Order: sequence, then C-alpha cells, then structure tokens
Amino acid sequence: MTTATLTRTGGFAESLRGGSDFAGTGQLLRLYLRRDRIVLPLWVLLLSLPLGSVYVGGVDKVYPTPADLQNFAHMVLSSPAQLAMYGPIYNTTLGAAGVWKAGMFYTLIGIATILTVIRHTRAEEESGREELLASTRIGRFASLTAALLLTCAACLVAGLIATLSIASAGVPVDGSLAFGAALAASGIVFAAVAAVTAQLSAGARISRGIAFAVLAVTFTLRAIGDARAGDGPTDILTWLSPQGWSLQMRPFAGDRWWVLLLHAAASVILIAVAYALLRRRDMGAGLIAERPGPPSGSALLSGPLGLAWRLQRGTLLAWAVGLALYGLIIGSVIHGIGDEIGSSQAVRDVIARLGGSQGVEEAFLNTAYSMIGLAAAAYSISAALRMFAEESNDRAETVLTGSVGRIRWAATHLLFAFGGPVLVLFVSGAIGGIAYGIAAGDMGGKFPQALEAAMIQIPAVWVFTAITVLLFGLLPRWTPVAWGVLTAGVAVYLLGSISGMPQWVLDLDPYGHLPKLPAEDFRALPVIVLLVLAAAMTGIGLLAWRRRDVR
Repeated sequence: MTTATLTRTGGFAESLRGGSDFAGTGQLLRLYLRRDRIVLPLWVLLLSLPLGSVYVGGVDKVYPTPADLQNFAHMVLSSPAQLAMYGPIYNTTLGAAGVWKAGMFYTLIGIATILTVIRHTRAEEESGREELLASTRIGRFASLTAALLLTCAACLVAGLIATLSIASAGVPVDGSLAFGAALAASGIVFAAVAAVTAQLSAGARISRGIAFAVLAVTFTLRAIGDARAGDGPTDILTWLSPQGWSLQMRPFAGDRWWVLLLHAAASVILIAVAYALLRRRDMGAGLIAERPGPPSGSALLSGPLGLAWRLQRGTLLAWAVGLALYGLIIGSVIHGIGDEIGSSQAVRDVIARLGGSQGVEEAFLNTAYSMIGLAAAAYSISAALRMFAEESNDRAETVLTGSVGRIRWAATHLLFAFGGPVLVLFVSGAIGGIAYGIAAGDMGGKFPQALEAAMIQIPAVWVFTAITVLLFGLLPRWTPVAWGVLTAGVAVYLLGSISGMPQWVLDLDPYGHLPKLPAEDFRALPVIVLLVLAAAMTGIGLLAWRRRDVR
C-alpha cells in the first residue's frame, strides 16, 4: 500500500471519527504568512502604493487644464489600440483620467494571485510536503482554504492601500474606493480561477499555465470588446471578462457598485467548484490524466543542455509571445502620440527625464521599451532561478553526481537566462518596428528606431541576471531576493522620474544609465560599464557556486 493510499485512508478514518476537512487551516495560514513575508508585501505595495503619486499625480502634471483632459480623452476614444490596451475613459475628470492606465492593474493583480495560490496548493503537493502534512491531523481542505484566505486578504489590503493612495492625490474618495474595490475584486476572481486549475493537473507548471491562459483569454475578450465599442455602448465581449467588469465599475464616472456582484458570483462559483474537484481527486494527482511518456528519452536529453532546453522552452516561448504582442501594441499607438500630451510644459520635463528630449515619439518609444526591458529582466531572473529550483528539489545533485561539472551545468541554464532576453527583446522590437513603420508610413526609418530601443535594454537586463547568479553562488538561501531587487528597480524607474527622488537613488537603476535610443546618440561608455559589472558579478557567482556545498 502506497504512502498516498495510507494518507487517504487515514484522512477517511479521521473524517469518520468526526475530524473536520478544515482542521489545521489556521496553522497553515500562519505558515504561509511566514513563507510569503517578503514576496506578499512586495506585490501588494507595488500594485497599490504608486497609484496616487504616479498615475493621478502624473496626469495632473501632464494635463493641467480641462481642455487638455478633454483632448486627451478624445484621442484615447478615437484610438482602438489604446482602447484595447487600457480600456475607455468615461469622463474628463482628473480622477477618471488618472486611473485610466491603472486599469492594467486589474490584470497584473491576477498574475500575482495566480502565482500565490498555485504556490501554496499544487506546488506543495508536487513537492511532497502536502502529503506529509496530510498524514497528520491537517484536514483535506485546509491547504486550499489557507491559500485562499491569504490571497484574498492580500487583495483586500491592496484595494485599501490603492484607495488611500488615490484619494491622497486630491480626487473624490468615493471614486477612489470604487477603484480599490474593483482592484481587490479582480484579484479575488483570479485567485478562485487558480484554485480550480490547481485541481486539474499534477504539475504546478501546467496548473499555472492553464490559469494564465484563462487570464490571457479574458484580457483579450475585454480588449476586443472595448476596441469594437469605442465611445459607444459596452460590447458584449467586455461583459465576459472579469477585467471588463472592473472597468465597468467606472470609478469617478458613476461608481457602479452593482458590478461587484458579478465578481462575487464568479468567485463563489469557482471556489465551490474547486472544493468539489478537490474532494474527488487523489492526493498528488490531477483530474487531467497524465499522458505516458515515450518508451525512451530523446537524444537531446542525453546532455545537460538538452535537459535545460526541456525545462526552459515553455517559459521562453510564453515570454517571447507576450512581449511580441506588447511590442505590437506599442508600435501601433506610438505614431502621433505627441497630439495626446496637452499643452503643459511639465510633460516635456518628464519626457526629458524618462527618455530624452529630441522628439516626443522617440522619447515615448524608449520609455515603452524600457518597460519591456523590465519585463525581460523578470524573464531572465526566472530563467536563472531554475538553478535554484533544481538544487532545492535535489535534482541538481543527481545530475552533478555524474560526469557533468558544476560550471557546465550552470552554463546550460545561464544560456537561457542571458540569451533568452536577447531573443525576446529582438522579437518585440522587430514586431513593434513593423507596426510603427506601417502606422507612420516610414518602414525604413521607424523599424530600426524601434529595434534599437529594444536591444539597448540588454545590458541593464543582464545586470539583474548577474545579481541572481551572484546570490545563487554566495547566498543560495536568499536567491529569490533577486525578485525584490527587481521590484526595487521597477519602483525607482516608475517613481523616481516623477516624484523627484535623490540623484544617488536614481543612479542605482541600471536602466537610467543607458543611452535613450533613438532620442539620443549612442554612448558606449555606460553600456561597457554595465556589461563589465554584469560579467564580474556572474563570474564571482559561478566561482562561489563551484566552491560551496550543494544544499
């Protein structure tokens, strides 16, 4: 009789003795809070705190007069690409215009909640820790319940902080509360989606992939619906998307509180389905049957490079497609962006600090691809962290007991960590350049501008990759802190150029040292310095990895 069978038998016997399926939920909740004591506050604050100073405050500086706001709203409503990306603006008040682009947070919080729920449910089962806990007096539903309580509470805190942040910018409190409620409700819906997908597959990666696919589909439905509707009645496709429901709350433009009933109904139904599926499946198994593998492994798996490719290929493809789509949207909307900035001189100052001063379109192009560069850094860190995951799960030790050396093993993963961002940035820059060239009617001039704006981000991306390698070699237990370093870099980039941070803080951001192509001339010195810094940290990290014990 297997351990899993004994566990299920013990759990069944416990239920016959009157044990609760929810027993131990409080203990698990405290455990999850401890494990997420760094990551959870980071995504909560990042998705809520900047809303007042960055979005509402930034719009107030850029569009200081009612005429500027009206012109801005008109340009947005006449641009299908802008509507698809961010949704419509429902009136020309500062509050409505200020939270318009922040509507993207309805999707971003979905990413955070999906990762959190899957981590504490399916990933725990896959590692075997869930089975060990289930052999005690922990109830069948305790893990899922604790994960949902943790995630939903984090969403509510994010919504509260968002409300306070937006209201502090001097806009009405009712509209601020409506936005915060919509943000929290969107996160809770996708936490419920993740609770369902965690029951479907035995692997955390597949469960995350299904949840992210749902997120992408709902975003696409909302984008197509808003682009088709324009400034007319809401399209039916928008009502099929939780992100669309959050936008239909219309903060500062009517505050339609009844829309929250859609979020509540969807969340309750999905969570009920998750519990029903959890009761039906076996511990460690998923409802989707796993396909048997081939009788013999591929020739590619005979070496560490083939294994690394097998582990990394799905993530690389997903990031390449995602950033290519973002590049397509940027290339479609960048032409004529100068007509949307209003008459304020303040926006010229912001543009000068963000992306140069020679041309508005060129400055916005660099700024847009700097954001894509930050996303590429996130991919690069995740690829480098594969070494940490392989070591933590004892798979690296199995490979290293053979003829594969440590540096050779690490190099196979670093090939994707350093080479993957080059690929995804090239694809994004090329797709964006084609769209920009078509929109401007100048393929020969605009295509290389977009491509160079994308590729110049590589040295800064590699600095974050190198920091991850350095942590992996010197402080392996703290390797995931690389996400905190990236979060700090994002905060400096988003807040520094607007809130007037000290220059020494701005200098900590590697993206701030890059030449602002295509708005500025290329400068080799900062690029060389960043590359040397990345090479030095990578070398130190690999040397430390070679000398330290395998954990």
